[in-house]
Amino acid sequence: MVYTVPVSGLIEENAYFYIDEKSGAGFVIDPGSEPDKLIALVKEKGWKIEKILITHGHFDHIGGAGKMRTELGCDIVSHPTPEDYMGNAYMNLSYYHGFTIELDGVQGVNEGSVVSLKANPEFKLRVIETPGHTTDSVIYYSEKDGLAFVGDTVFRGSVGRWDLPGGDLETLRKSIVKKVFALPGKTVLYSGHSEPTTVNEEAERNAISFL
Repeated sequence: MVYTVPVSGLIEENAYFYIDEKSGAGFVIDPGSEPDKLIALVKEKGWKIEKILITHGHFDHIGGAGKMRTELGCDIVSHPTPEDYMGNAYMNLSYYHGFTIELDGVQGVNEGSVVSLKANPEFKLRVIETPGHTTDSVIYYSEKDGLAFVGDTVFRGSVGRWDLPGGDLETLRKSIVKKVFALPGKTVLYSGHSEPTTVNEEAERNAISFL
């Protein structure tokens, strides 16, 4: 089950809960802000959040992660070098908005790694590195459920910016073509700032203007 929660800070962003209905355990993806709101929902639903998964280290995706880690007692998972963005207020852009986010103790996971639940090891997501929007961008893909959490790599009808620190258009292009568009066409893509879409939809309409 995917549960979408729009959270509002300086930028509105989609936080996601990916919950195993059988066990009631799951993951939260990109808790960008309003951690109290997200924690209250977890308690209301009786979910057990085992890990916080980060698609990339921009402030609007990681702002609530520290408090959720403390309150829920779970690890934060991200790109193999989380210190590049999550530990750097300049790279994660928080500094430029008048505050500082610097997270340490983040668990890095490599391309092809599988993040699974202790409560149900069959409930899992595979890590796919998709640099271009940032150097630390990853997506989390479930073959079983036919879905992927793609952060700001690709949106419905658009793609992530490449003009921020660490961004690069050609790298982003390769990530989308070789990684995102290589997933099965019916895969549902859950992004940080748009409605859900599918690989087929974006390969057809995004490719016209972007590739």
